[in-house]
Amino acid sequence: MVAPSRRSVLASVPAVKLLLRQSYGDDGFLHGTMRARRARALYSPGHLGVRREQMKGQDTAMKELWVKVIPWDKSLVTVALESGADAVVVPEGKSGKVHELGLIKTVAPDGDLELGKDVVEIEIHGKADEEEAARQSRSRTVIVRTDDWTIIPLENLIAQSEQIMAEVRDDEEARTALQILERGVRGVVLVTRDINVIKRTAALVKQEAGTVKLERACIVSCESLGMGDRVCIDTCTRMGVGEGMLVGNTSGGMFLVHSESVENAYVAARPFRVNAGALHAYTLGPAGRTSYLSDLKAGDDVLIVAADGRAQPGVVGRAKVERRPLLLVKAEIDGSPISLILQNAETIRLTAPDGNPVSVVALEPGTEVLVYRTETGRHFGIKIEETIVEK
Repeated sequence: MVAPSRRSVLASVPAVKLLLRQSYGDDGFLHGTMRARRARALYSPGHLGVRREQMKGQDTAMKELWVKVIPWDKSLVTVALESGADAVVVPEGKSGKVHELGLIKTVAPDGDLELGKDVVEIEIHGKADEEEAARQSRSRTVIVRTDDWTIIPLENLIAQSEQIMAEVRDDEEARTALQILERGVRGVVLVTRDINVIKRTAALVKQEAGTVKLERACIVSCESLGMGDRVCIDTCTRMGVGEGMLVGNTSGGMFLVHSESVENAYVAARPFRVNAGALHAYTLGPAGRTSYLSDLKAGDDVLIVAADGRAQPGVVGRAKVERRPLLLVKAEIDGSPISLILQNAETIRLTAPDGNPVSVVALEPGTEVLVYRTETGRHFGIKIEETIVEK
């Protein structure tokens, strides 16, 4: 029986069990001001502690930035909010003050995440401390810190847990912690009184979401179809040449659909937009999750990918579904087919290996375009290891 003070979501399929844990008050209700309630609902531990499997050739887990503001300083909290930090670690009694400034979770003895319960801090001095951190990380988030970074066995901890946050003093230490073992810690807790360090570290943590392994595929055919519903994804990000979203008819293979960042004689550039494809198609999102284009709505997270594989998180501003003439694009890589149904128009483009956009009306057999592929199937957008045939 699930305790009334916890809300759990469990999806069970062969080889998959996804448990999302969210902590509320002991009476099962959210407390404090309306801002605090919203923050607690949106930013509970379950929102942070989901274990995710990495897809082959991809590391797009969203990293977190917490800023430690002890002693209390309203101006530092404001900078953390404006820089996009995920949380602030504050003294007891200050969570209400934080929520008056904006919607961000607090880490404190009486915070949205309770220090000592949902989150623990461990200072590493030796092997015993490392073992304690690993043990604690099985059930909660662990912040590890030390005066001497050279003695922290972060590699060992990262190999055992995805609940490790590293306390750092600047953006360079943050970069090191986020790249250890190629996947890094779950996030960093920044301890500084310098607003410029906060801004630089936030830019480092938030502007990139890892890398995606892109490959070259050859176009096999393009077939004009009838009318159907396609989805335009208008994001809150200004994309440039070589950037777009990964979209495919199946989760096993996706094209890098180019953004509308290129002007032409007919329409002005819309650098925030990706005319992504038919509403049934998959798109790859942060942390390796996929979504149907038809499910995307304002406020949802998406993954923006560049031709060199760099990925960054994006936010949907709106999704437009409109009836348009369609085109079936088929490609092949190492004998494996990849396909996508797109709008049949000159302004719809895929991405060439050099990063330049290629209009779908100019595609010919043998044209090379960038694709992403994985060998696994999906259930509710989650990677699973079982036999699934998609065609």
